[in-house]
Amino acid sequence: MTTDSGIIRSSGESPHAFTALYDKFARMIYRYAARRAGESAAEDVMAETFLVAFERRDSFDHAWEDARPWLFGIATNLLRKHHRTEAKVLKIMAKASGREGYADSTERIAEQLDAAAATSSLAGALRKLSAGDRECILLYAWAELSYEGIAAATKVPIGTVRSRLNRARRILKDAAGAHLDNTEEADHGRSPATA
Repeated sequence: MTTDSGIIRSSGESPHAFTALYDKFARMIYRYAARRAGESAAEDVMAETFLVAFERRDSFDHAWEDARPWLFGIATNLLRKHHRTEAKVLKIMAKASGREGYADSTERIAEQLDAAAATSSLAGALRKLSAGDRECILLYAWAELSYEGIAAATKVPIGTVRSRLNRARRILKDAAGAHLDNTEEADHGRSPATA
């Protein structure tokens, strides 16, 4: 089985070999870009990511067999250019009341309102995170990168990644706090005891 490093190495002699990397990761990069910058920018970010990666394939660190951190690093840099779009999308989500299109069921309406409120709170909290904290939590949650992968993608020490993820999780947990359903925990005796 050929590793990502092997694909990149062989693309030096046979540029067509690089398409294997595209086939393997293009959908992943597209989904991540779509979540970060919207569907309209995702196709451009994905295409540009692989164009930049192809042009810079000589700079790939072959100590890594997995190319995802390298590719997501390139995508993250490109997404920074789309930051204004991202901020606009999150702002719209934060303001969305989600009241349109509800069915007539009272229970369903209540569930949809709760979900809209939770989404709005989380989007607002996500928008307020620092750019570095937001990149780390989104690379972790949406790109499913490891701590080491995030460190490689963002070119920061792994300790910084841990700090950023911890801070982002705390802020998002606080934002979601009012919307968390503690029923399951209460059923397992983990809710705080009442006096």
